[in-house]
Amino acid sequence: MRPRLAEAHLGGLLSQLGLDAEYVRGEADTLWWRRPAGDEVPVVDFVGGYGSLVLGHNHPEIVAHARDLLARQVPVHAQFSYHPYANDLALALNRVLWREFGTDEPYSAIFASTGAEAVEIALKHAEMARGARVAALREEIEAHLADAPADLAERVREHNESRYDTPPVFLTLEGSFHGKLAGSVQLTHNAGYRLPFRTLAVQARFVSGGEVAKEVEACRVTLLDVQDGRLVERDLPVIAAFFVEPIQGEGGIHVLDAEVAADIRAAADAGGFPVVVDEIQTGVGRTGAFFASSHVGLLGDYVLLAKALGGGVAKSAVTLMRQSKYVPDFELVHSSTFAKDAFSCHIGTRVVELVERLDACGRAAERGAALESALRAVQAEFPTVVADVRGRGLMLGLEFHDQTGAPGPVGELAGQGLLGYVLAGYLLNAHRVRVFPTASATHTLRFEPSVFITDEQIAQLATGLRAACTALRDNPSVLLPG
Repeated sequence: MRPRLAEAHLGGLLSQLGLDAEYVRGEADTLWWRRPAGDEVPVVDFVGGYGSLVLGHNHPEIVAHARDLLARQVPVHAQFSYHPYANDLALALNRVLWREFGTDEPYSAIFASTGAEAVEIALKHAEMARGARVAALREEIEAHLADAPADLAERVREHNESRYDTPPVFLTLEGSFHGKLAGSVQLTHNAGYRLPFRTLAVQARFVSGGEVAKEVEACRVTLLDVQDGRLVERDLPVIAAFFVEPIQGEGGIHVLDAEVAADIRAAADAGGFPVVVDEIQTGVGRTGAFFASSHVGLLGDYVLLAKALGGGVAKSAVTLMRQSKYVPDFELVHSSTFAKDAFSCHIGTRVVELVERLDACGRAAERGAALESALRAVQAEFPTVVADVRGRGLMLGLEFHDQTGAPGPVGELAGQGLLGYVLAGYLLNAHRVRVFPTASATHTLRFEPSVFITDEQIAQLATGLRAACTALRDNPSVLLPG
């Protein structure tokens, strides 16, 4: 027997939960599961690549375009050269952004391969821009001190010196998820992901939705300046950026409140720091708009896209930055081996074109309403089992009441944060439906199918959920693998 050297620990957990399925092909919202006996079983996929498959598995137009690109031998590795196809994709994204937000300011694009990398780009750029603001403020104060009495200037410099090196603070909301790399994981609220690496990188503060202004004030650090012979306070730029998701995907499918969005925008405008809107999971049409933040009128200074931008076949991400806040020299200090290659950029441009031509946003709204109706019907039938249904478009969550402490092994597994995975294993094996919980709220199942999900597939999910709810209520042991 060959040793298992890739994710052996995780593989053991998947086997225990009945989730160790090998999928061998996919089309639209169906994956084919090859079982140990060799037969292939169709499974309805409501996971959707964690939001990546707005157009489903292997959309025929994207596959045909990918084959054509490969046949034409478009280069993947042509770094440090002219990339017109990257500019084409940036323009296509700008045009949609301009339309949805009613603006005409260009957004510069820095490309990447993954969403977490797009977050890292935003972190780095925001700190580079903040550093420039600190340097400009220091230069201005020094110019004023040159004309001040020597003893006063000395006292001001002594007060200011240590404060200039105050490290940056990044703000984000409680329940946030922005990735698991060394920097991005610091913006992820889940302590299990973040705390083992807390000494590695940036400082983040997690803000309650109703306390945005209070938290911004708590970050305030002041310098001294001399103006017209008077000692005055100046605010040091400490907050580098405020990161926000229009819908918290991994945090339990929580939709950003419009008032909180307005508070974040107002605080950022007053404080001079950028708002980074993380559309990595919500963007490219999933919620009924291309940019989910347009639902609450939150135009980011940075906008992050990934996942669905690759059409399910390419690894692609981009950080869009408002040109009025863009630092051109950033292009000289940041790079990524696979970023803005011809293949992924051409695929991304075709994805944007398809989303527009197929009215994927309209489809997401209509299909999302049908799916939400089915989920709410389950909730109404099992109010003691299902706590809530929430989300927007085709990014929906179904939250179960806490089963911790329930008798038997299901209660024990719920106490370990595994209830959602137990339900996922049951739905896969008993009903051929693929779902997963959200990463930081594992009692909430998420549903992110493509815009082509059918009524029959939704009905199959609803049947499985009713059976799972009945088992939770009456006989939880049924949920466990035999």
